[in-house]
Amino acid sequence: MLNVLYLLNHAGKAGTERYVETLVKYLGGKQVTPFFAYNEPGLLVERMEAMNVSVRQVDLKSRFDFKAAKTLAKLCDEWRIDIIHCHYLREHYIALLAKRYKKNLRVVYTNHFVMENDGLTRFTNRLLDKKQDEIIAVCNRGKAQLMENGWGGERIRVIFNAVDPAAWAGDRSESTIRAELGIPEERFVMLCASRFAEDKGHKYLVSSIKRLTELTAVPFTLMLAGDGPLLEETKAQVTALGLEDRIKFIGFRKDIKNLYKGSDLYVNSSQHEALSYLIIEAMAAGLPIVATDMYGNADIVNDETGCGLLVEYDNPDSMAVALKCMMEDPAYLAECRQSALRAVEDRFEIHKWAKATSQVYEAAMSRK
Repeated sequence: MLNVLYLLNHAGKAGTERYVETLVKYLGGKQVTPFFAYNEPGLLVERMEAMNVSVRQVDLKSRFDFKAAKTLAKLCDEWRIDIIHCHYLREHYIALLAKRYKKNLRVVYTNHFVMENDGLTRFTNRLLDKKQDEIIAVCNRGKAQLMENGWGGERIRVIFNAVDPAAWAGDRSESTIRAELGIPEERFVMLCASRFAEDKGHKYLVSSIKRLTELTAVPFTLMLAGDGPLLEETKAQVTALGLEDRIKFIGFRKDIKNLYKGSDLYVNSSQHEALSYLIIEAMAAGLPIVATDMYGNADIVNDETGCGLLVEYDNPDSMAVALKCMMEDPAYLAECRQSALRAVEDRFEIHKWAKATSQVYEAAMSRK
């Protein structure tokens, strides 16, 4: 069994933290013995401790922190670590630098964003590439961007994020959200769950809903779940457009399954998206998808999966027409619902994902 150290700068509550927690849950005690190190504390520390994972705080001041690299190498000696699995540029560089002090250490890096690096970073990536063992990209566009950023393509594998279909099974009768919000059962309900930040596209989505009211007579409600810096600005936009009867702000919710089961459609309006857990969860709960054609969304919503429609980002007409299509064609909606369930089983299933990740660890250990 391999000793794997999961390394994160910030141990918060976002998608990357969920990725790490899921690895520990599905690989821990089976293929690997998990360990966890972090710089900035957060919710994930508590969750790791609750799973009886050995945890240690390590100062990670910058990506070129040689002191941190030495400390990390010593920690790997103490815990007899075989592999460091890291997730962001700072800890990725520090893990690679730690190999200077612990020669047999292996480094696996999962890239969770599609982001163009600056010239200096691309140059440094090329220098460090020979120290890299394996890289996981969560979407195909992510792999292409990693190669453009200077990492060798022969080390990069695309492994889509995944969920457990059984965790999201059930039917609408389980949901209480419509009763809570006073939404009639016959009304068409759409859900968008994301942080209110610039790149999530709420301004564009609200404009799309205004356009949709001009295109259809079907009664509908859009639920916006989440919090964030642009929440009040988005509320003001809804009021200015007279959409208070169409859009409901329901805050940050922990009962996300309840929201999925009370909805007919999931909407993603993001400007940047690698491979959204929320989209895959919604599909596992039986929801068709309307999403922006950005990066990893095309790996989820396409002709092969048949689970929904892609639309042009920041084009309210494109979004509104797609939503209208879904709302006014129950047969197509039902077809997309069944396709979404099949796609999760085929492409985004958690046990297949865990096996693929374990194979990456094996490949890393086989490198000389």
